[in-house]
Amino acid sequence: MKKEELRYLQRLAELYPTIAKASTEIINLQSILNLPKGTEHFMSDIHGEYDAFSHVLRNGSGAVRKKIDDVFGHTLSNSDKRSLATLIYYPKEKMEVVKKHEEDMENWYKITLYRLIEVCKTTASKYTRSKVRKALPADYAYVIEELITDDSPVVALKPGERIVRLSYVERNPSEPLISLITQKFGITLNIIFADVEIVQNAPIGGTVAIFSGDSGQIDAALTYLKEKNVGVEVIRQ
Repeated sequence: MKKEELRYLQRLAELYPTIAKASTEIINLQSILNLPKGTEHFMSDIHGEYDAFSHVLRNGSGAVRKKIDDVFGHTLSNSDKRSLATLIYYPKEKMEVVKKHEEDMENWYKITLYRLIEVCKTTASKYTRSKVRKALPADYAYVIEELITDDSPVVALKPGERIVRLSYVERNPSEPLISLITQKFGITLNIIFADVEIVQNAPIGGTVAIFSGDSGQIDAALTYLKEKNVGVEVIRQ
């Protein structure tokens, strides 16, 4: 055995002194190799271009906005997507603007936190929990990890319940569909958040809600909504 190889093995023995620890690290590395590849971005000629370079880093060269589009699709307007993206890029500056113009900060916090959590869930899905945990601020790591974990009790579902995203993308005559389906099919809807605007007498935007009730009636209600040209996506069940 060569001297260099011996030194390498001795160092490994210090890091992983038992078979169990070595096996754990092998399993961890294999799981990382099976995850989707991270994004790589190459830049050149950045001398004297701090602001532009900083902006590219903050927005992930457009990756952040793409994640927002992937998560929310048609359930958010373009202006709300831009606002959310700006909050992620420049949180301190954006918060100063919001506090000056937003009348109901408590409601804004609730809606925005939900949206940020959904983006974090999608973004974190390509990394191990250990890697995600290390990237979180120490003071809030536990809370954030609980929020972005699929089985988090924060949005715990009872048996038979479903979280459903409803998207209003076509300009059809406005109907009180939420109220209608609860009465027609005998189910309960607990709205997590809604971002709907009435444009030319038609709803545009989306709603995320927990559907509760008989499974068959929930299926019938979702079918009814699809027939009304409402986009339906079951997020969790």
